[in-house]
Amino acid sequence: MLAARLLAADPHGLGGAVVRAGPGPVRDRWLDRLREALGPDRPWRRMPPGIGDERLLGGIDLAATLSAGRPVAQAGLLAEAEGGVIVVPMAERLEPGTAARLAAALDTGRAGPDGAPARFGLILLDEGEGDEAVPAALADRLAFRLDLRGLRASDADGTEPSPTAGAAEADAVALLCTIADAFGIASPRAPILALRAARMLAEGAEPSDSAAVAAARLVLAPRAERLPQPAEAPPPPPEEAERSSPPPDEGDRQDPAPPDDVVLDAVRAAIPPGLLEALMTGGPRRSQSKAGRGGREEAVARTGRPVGSRPGDPRRHRLDLLATLRAAAPWQRLRRGEGDDASRLHIRRDDLRIRKLRRRVETTTVFCVDASGSAALERLAEAKGAVEALLAEAYVRRDRVALVAFRGRGADLVLPPTRSLTRAKRGLAGLPGGGGTPLASGLDAALAVALGVRRGGGQPVVVVLTDGRANVARDGEGGRARAGEEALSAARAIRLAGLPALVVDTGARGGGASAVAEAMAARYLALPRIDGGMIGAAVKAMR
Repeated sequence: MLAARLLAADPHGLGGAVVRAGPGPVRDRWLDRLREALGPDRPWRRMPPGIGDERLLGGIDLAATLSAGRPVAQAGLLAEAEGGVIVVPMAERLEPGTAARLAAALDTGRAGPDGAPARFGLILLDEGEGDEAVPAALADRLAFRLDLRGLRASDADGTEPSPTAGAAEADAVALLCTIADAFGIASPRAPILALRAARMLAEGAEPSDSAAVAAARLVLAPRAERLPQPAEAPPPPPEEAERSSPPPDEGDRQDPAPPDDVVLDAVRAAIPPGLLEALMTGGPRRSQSKAGRGGREEAVARTGRPVGSRPGDPRRHRLDLLATLRAAAPWQRLRRGEGDDASRLHIRRDDLRIRKLRRRVETTTVFCVDASGSAALERLAEAKGAVEALLAEAYVRRDRVALVAFRGRGADLVLPPTRSLTRAKRGLAGLPGGGGTPLASGLDAALAVALGVRRGGGQPVVVVLTDGRANVARDGEGGRARAGEEALSAARAIRLAGLPALVVDTGARGGGASAVAEAMAARYLALPRIDGGMIGAAVKAMR
């Protein structure tokens, strides 16, 4: 709520906020509070998904132009929001071009071909799952990053926090820059935005220490890339100190002292719990994913959803009639001759526009499960849990799952690519276990399924659950040496196919499947005790 109050006071100066939350009363309560603080006199605009450049930046009003017989301009959404706020739903799906135009408007305060004033704040509603995120370059320009997940509507009824009174900070710039450096924040925009927030908290006076810390908690903590380093080593011996002492004429110059532990602890306490856990374990930060909620997207010529228009030949692609009329409308007066009917349109080849279409490419996860040996029942239970967990998301993500099991003398396709949960459970229920380990045959079968998915226009991901101890060759004969060589050869074939892969080592001690993962160039997880949720999380991280 404090971020909402500051943002309402200076939307363009602070840039805006990334609000990580799904639709619901908590997010609505925060947006209502921001709108109330903004007041009725300043614009509040909601940006529709898939907005075109004409509506975003401004352009020709087609109906008015055709009616008047001369070009009639219309203001874009960015210019309409001058002095107010633009709310962007599903910001994790923003087109790169749209994100670039928003970033340019935030930088310059102007938009459109005529450079109309466009000083606004941006609210990016991040509704993504897993590793989905809003464009990083756009989020870097916004002061606040708020995670409202897990909160209740009643949590918004408390009192708004505010910094306690304190003495004026001698150099708030140095303090905020040092804090940003301590937390590994490389972008110079972060301390600049934090300084603006600190000055607003100080209400025009010089920012106090508490105001600077409060601003750092709001702006810098959610951007943290690392935890502060421990205290520096003890000072050097006296003779080294004398050699490194500054000249007499520089004796009055002193570098700013690093913030003390109390300041760093206060900022670290504001780091979101999930981020803090990732930093402590050294895990990767959440970054923008190319795959949306429904899988990877690619541009195609004839099928998919429209994502704009471009000049082209309508005999080969679908004509965009409105875009064609917009391109031709400004030239009608020049193209008409004496005595021409004013209602007749003059369309030329250069005016023709075709639709740009983009279709969504679904992801198919191909599980290759080692069903051999005495521990087969445990591994199959893990595979069942992972398959069912991923299928539960398939209805939202439009993804599919396939299952290959290998045991005895060969491999079987137990579950062809499907998103049917009933079919998957039926196929998993009767899956037997025990026998030898024909690892090469299992990898060959998984590769065949994955290549079939790719030929059909999908994106395959291979997940192998095995202890890596192959003892049955491709022809069904025993022999560990030969079976191991063939398994590595099959793993290299998956690597040469360029397939993203994950190897989960299910051996009791781990390490047996590391050679297979290395030959496959796959991500390796040594997890003797795993469950479906852990496998599902690892698979989603690969998309």
